[in-house]
Amino acid sequence: MPVSVNANPPSPVGLPPATGQEASPALVSLGQQLFSDKRLSIDGTISCATCHIPARGFTDGRPTAIGLHGAVLSRHTPSLLNVRYESSLFWDGRASDLESQARSPLLAPAEHGLPDGRAVGTILGANPAYLQAFGQLFGIAKERLSLREAAVALAAYERTLVAGDSAFDKYQFARDSQAMSPKAVRGAQLFRGRAQCAGCHTIGDTSALLTDGQFHSSPLTLSPRTLISIGKLAEQVSALRAKGDTDELNRLIETNADAAELGRFVVSLDPHDIGKFKTPSLRNVATTGPYMHNGSVESLERAVDLELYNRTEQRVPLSLTQDEREDLLEFLRALNSG
Repeated sequence: MPVSVNANPPSPVGLPPATGQEASPALVSLGQQLFSDKRLSIDGTISCATCHIPARGFTDGRPTAIGLHGAVLSRHTPSLLNVRYESSLFWDGRASDLESQARSPLLAPAEHGLPDGRAVGTILGANPAYLQAFGQLFGIAKERLSLREAAVALAAYERTLVAGDSAFDKYQFARDSQAMSPKAVRGAQLFRGRAQCAGCHTIGDTSALLTDGQFHSSPLTLSPRTLISIGKLAEQVSALRAKGDTDELNRLIETNADAAELGRFVVSLDPHDIGKFKTPSLRNVATTGPYMHNGSVESLERAVDLELYNRTEQRVPLSLTQDEREDLLEFLRALNSG
């Protein structure tokens, strides 16, 4: 799965033009080194690449992430492909940019487990190569190195992880009529038409991020255990938000499966947002399973069936023949980068 990691990659076919300030190649290179460096964890066993594996589309292929000492975390690892276009991060959108998102796993007790930002600075300052690189890029002395500079470098690297140029992109935006199979073409018509998939997984006139970036109810139902504890958890989340205790809120979400089911509520505190999660992009969807926010859906076929059932239940009856279902799946496979 070719993925661009150039410092300032051109937008592949099917993606919007890049916006924002361009990062220097040196900053991107530094961020890439940090991304794979296990020294940025309390016991030297965890790096960003432990869960966001480049060869797997920057996911890990597990239902939910595995943290320090084999801890099973509460949510499925989302892909980092095309995160440069996202205005909110995490399944519940509680981080507004990549720099703030990077802070959470580094300081999370069950992930990298570092106690605070100063510990990050100490690790960076103990490495002569890092010390030189940060000094040249940020003009700061060893004693001033902190999590902030590490987050800037990590974000610069993550913004280079773009994926487009799929068979669909070539067919739709490069006008190559032979790029997709007839089955995939029929599937694309279903996707944008009767199956109503493009209502959330959006396709524009000149590009397609295949997500609206919004928050929608999951086709998965809350478990009886979660329903029993939901009132207490909602109160706990509200109290943490009132105190501004971001670190404790992150810890609760990553380690408590019931709290993780609250979804967008942890940001909005609106009861109507309980169980709502950000629409994931469908790019490379055939290779980034399992699916859903908790990774409980093992196959793309099962994910499609659940979504179709959800549309039937919430909107209008929707019935696809077996051939139509296979066409839709063929289209989804055509979203993999070339």
